[in-house]
Amino acid sequence: MTALYEMAVAALGTVAFALLFGVPAIYYPYCGLIGGTGWFVYSMLEKGLSEPASALYATIAVIFLSRIFAVRKKCPVTIFLISGIFPLVPGALVYWTAYYIVTDDTALAARTGFLALKVAVAIVLGIVFVFELPQGFFRFAAKKDKRVLEEKGRKKR
Repeated sequence: MTALYEMAVAALGTVAFALLFGVPAIYYPYCGLIGGTGWFVYSMLEKGLSEPASALYATIAVIFLSRIFAVRKKCPVTIFLISGIFPLVPGALVYWTAYYIVTDDTALAARTGFLALKVAVAIVLGIVFVFELPQGFFRFAAKKDKRVLEEKGRKKR
C-alpha cells in the first residue's frame, strides 16, 4: 500500500514539475506515469540494493519509457525525460550535505555528499545507457497510420 501511495505522490509531483517546466497539458498523464513508475522501481529496489544502484535501474526505466512515449507521441524525449527524472534527483542528500557543513559535522557532510554524487552519477549513467540504444529499437512504439495499414491489406489480396 505504501509503495502505491508513494508512486501516486511521485506521479503528482512529476505532473506539477511538468506544469512548471512548460510541458503541454496533453502530456501530463504520460509524465506522471513515467515519474511514478521511476519512483516505484526505485523504492522497490532500494530495499535490496544500494541507493545508487536503485537510482540507476529506476533511471533506466524512466528513460526507456520516455523514449517509448516520445516515439509514440512524436514529440521530443526531453518533455518526458526532464519531468520524469524529477523524483529521482538527490535533492534531499544535497540539502543534508549543506546542513552538515553548516553545523560543522564534516564526517556526515562528506558521507552524505559522496552518496549524493554517486546517485547523480548513477542517474547520468542510466541516461547514457538508454540513449545509446538506436532509435530503431523504439519503432515498435510508433503508431501505425491507418492508411499504411489499409495499403498493406490491399497488397496482400
